[in-house]
Amino acid sequence: MPDPHQQAAQFIAEGKHVIAVTGAGISVESGIPDFRSPGGIWDTYPPEQYATTDAFMANPDRVWDMWFDLGALLGDASPNPGHRALADLQGLDRMDAIITQNIDNLHQEAGSRNVIEYHGNAKHMRCLDCEMVHPLNIAARTTTAPRCSCGGLMKPNVVLFGDLIPDEAVVAADNAVCAADVVLVIGTSATVYPAAQLPLTAKSSGARILECNLEPTDFTPEITDVFLAGPAGQTLPLLVRAVEELREVL
Repeated sequence: MPDPHQQAAQFIAEGKHVIAVTGAGISVESGIPDFRSPGGIWDTYPPEQYATTDAFMANPDRVWDMWFDLGALLGDASPNPGHRALADLQGLDRMDAIITQNIDNLHQEAGSRNVIEYHGNAKHMRCLDCEMVHPLNIAARTTTAPRCSCGGLMKPNVVLFGDLIPDEAVVAADNAVCAADVVLVIGTSATVYPAAQLPLTAKSSGARILECNLEPTDFTPEITDVFLAGPAGQTLPLLVRAVEELREVL
């Protein structure tokens, strides 16, 4: 059996348009718990109380209490070797775009460009009246929901349950997926739609799917061409090294 990292590196080296689709798993190594696993964020903050549009409009002060806590957690997190490896692939001109379900800004902090934030960014907030986007200042935390300079209610600039994916993110992600001939799927459970549809769409268009996860997912037997088992912070640097070695040979 060929070494999976070598096989994946070959596909990446030959690809004309390589993209990544990332989920919470890539950020767990940065100290950010995922949302759905036991002990995850939803165990402490039930989503029906803290993460729906209706919950926010009914009690924005309570919902903001959770988002300030989450913002403090994200503020303490730094990119891990998995994030940096994707930035390295971009530096090698082997990564066109990253579509992320994460809201932690760690891809950008690692140096990646063309990051499509499918679910928004928790380090920013948006006014529901004037639509202005402002950075979230944890030091200015209050017991009430923050307000814009126009007086409007500020909302975390993330996609809550009940929200639509922003149009610009949908268009950018669809364009990237339709153009891709190689897709790295990293740290995602393959169960959250519509994001989970993206690799399926790419596969139906003929793309190679390279999956990096701790355990097999629903993608693995259906669409995955190469499975890299293990945490992203270990497997992705090995993949970058294999790509670099292959480029030297070529």
